[in-house]
Amino acid sequence: MRPLAIIGPTGAGKSQLALDIVERLSDDGPGAEIVNADAMQLYRGMDIGTAKLPVTERRGIPHHQLDVLSVTETATVARYQQAAAADIEAIAARGAVPVVVGGSMLYVQSLLDDWSFPATDPEVRARWEQRLAEVGVGRLHAELARRDPDAAAVILPTDGRRTVRALEVVELTGQPFAASAPRIGTPRWGTAIVGLDCDTTILDERLARRTDTMFDQGLVDEVRGLLREGLRDGVTASRALGYAQVLAALDASGETAPDADQLRAAREQTFVGTRRYVRRQRSWFRRDHRVRWLDVGAGGAPDRARLIEETLRAWRQVP
Repeated sequence: MRPLAIIGPTGAGKSQLALDIVERLSDDGPGAEIVNADAMQLYRGMDIGTAKLPVTERRGIPHHQLDVLSVTETATVARYQQAAAADIEAIAARGAVPVVVGGSMLYVQSLLDDWSFPATDPEVRARWEQRLAEVGVGRLHAELARRDPDAAAVILPTDGRRTVRALEVVELTGQPFAASAPRIGTPRWGTAIVGLDCDTTILDERLARRTDTMFDQGLVDEVRGLLREGLRDGVTASRALGYAQVLAALDASGETAPDADQLRAAREQTFVGTRRYVRRQRSWFRRDHRVRWLDVGAGGAPDRARLIEETLRAWRQVP
């Protein structure tokens, strides 16, 4: 069964379209299952801040690569690639359609282009990790920007782990980090790739509502609970958008209740950080000529029906 990938920037409506598509495919016969491609949704307990669909809203549809890591574990592209590929092949073997959904750039491309990862060197890695501890992630990221501007453009300035890895690869290979990335060719398994996007003004409004909803639904309490699960010990989980900002607010308040100004700042920083991340997603995904881009419009019922039909048309089209 030919897989379908639904990608695009945060807030574009990928999860809801995926549910609609799976229901239609199930009505038409083959059935389908969803494989998550959002790095932070791999974590158990990180629900509100990642906009993870609650079980009650998944319409009984099987979802894979959700809640597979504790917040103390490190999410890696290599681990995800291996696990998600196994899920896709198992779903297809059952005679169902794998539907990959998410916007984590490296995760999507590693999966669809079968990325072979560069070797690592413990001594080189340790040296860059020591440099990170000495100067901080901001200065180390600036160093990456001087050595490899393209890598710095897609790695968050707050992501110390990926900054270290990129610098390690540049030193070991003598080439830009992107040179080790997979070449864009025929997608693995003949996957049809659909991208969702919309006018920037509309998307910014969606992101603002999304951020407000997260804080209103209890993101601060969720972070407090995850602190008891070891969130601070996690290399990747603690730096996720929303979670990092709430952690900073809790630190400023002595881990009591942040005051109104602290919460307002955390909310604004989360929105700004998410909007900045969306720019990176657009830049990354738009360079992929295989993506069939669909405008989500205002998101009403006519747009929803149109998106379902156009997505299914793209999936049925012979590559």
